[in-house]
Amino acid sequence: MIYLLGGSGYVGQAYQALLQRKGIPFRNLRRAELDYTQRATLVEALRRDRPEFLINAAGYTGKPNVDACELHKAECLFGNAVLPGTIAEACAEAGVPWGHVSSGCIYSGARPDGSGFTEEDTPNFTFRTNHCSFYSGTKALGEEVLAGKPQVYVWRLRIPFNNIDNPRNYLTKLLRYPKLLEATNSISQLEEFVAATFACWEKRIPFGTYNVTNPGAITTHEVVELIRQSGVSRKDFVFFKSEDEFMHVAAKTPRSNCVMDSTKLARTGISLTPVREAVSAALRNWKADAVV
Repeated sequence: MIYLLGGSGYVGQAYQALLQRKGIPFRNLRRAELDYTQRATLVEALRRDRPEFLINAAGYTGKPNVDACELHKAECLFGNAVLPGTIAEACAEAGVPWGHVSSGCIYSGARPDGSGFTEEDTPNFTFRTNHCSFYSGTKALGEEVLAGKPQVYVWRLRIPFNNIDNPRNYLTKLLRYPKLLEATNSISQLEEFVAATFACWEKRIPFGTYNVTNPGAITTHEVVELIRQSGVSRKDFVFFKSEDEFMHVAAKTPRSNCVMDSTKLARTGISLTPVREAVSAALRNWKADAVV
């Protein structure tokens, strides 16, 4: 049996669908029925139910985007930095291995040679190193809290997307935003992300940190062109002239735009579809009420 925290969220629902599809028993823990933010409460539940593995998809992202984290800093800090530490202590005490959904938004740009950041690279979009968003800062702190902890996977997600229209879907955001920022990013197809991360446990690969992104990187203009080619939308997409204009007009906090390297995960035999293929597939199978 698997414990799932944060199962009602965008990523958590994808984990529920995966486990249901595989026929794997799981318990979607809701804070209303069991306050897993309290270490003693979680330890008691873990010892009673003896789950084989725990997945933490809980955290604070802000709605509709990370700008909201600037207004709810206490909740953001608790959900992204304090809670992972509490779960780590409880799982260690109960002897339960687990996986934590982290974020690649703790990086900005690419390595000096243009290649993607690896798991060995020190995050550069954090409270310690840069003028980052509060969200990115707290996600980096969460990873610091987990550094050296036993029996834990840290899975870095980047800008999730799939073929279903949803406010959390990167493709939906591009379709709905009145104006776009040109940037280069590594991104994660949602269903592939949850399948790859759970495969870490199924295959019993070494515990540690893994970048779980579709290989390669893609620009906003490239995604827009794929949207046009797919016929999902033929509207005229408008772009900001610069990041300075974007920050002045549309954003309250800096954004992480970065390239990541997922070679470490691929070396374990777990791989995702190349990014352009994944985006094209999502658009070919796009599910929406109406064409935008």
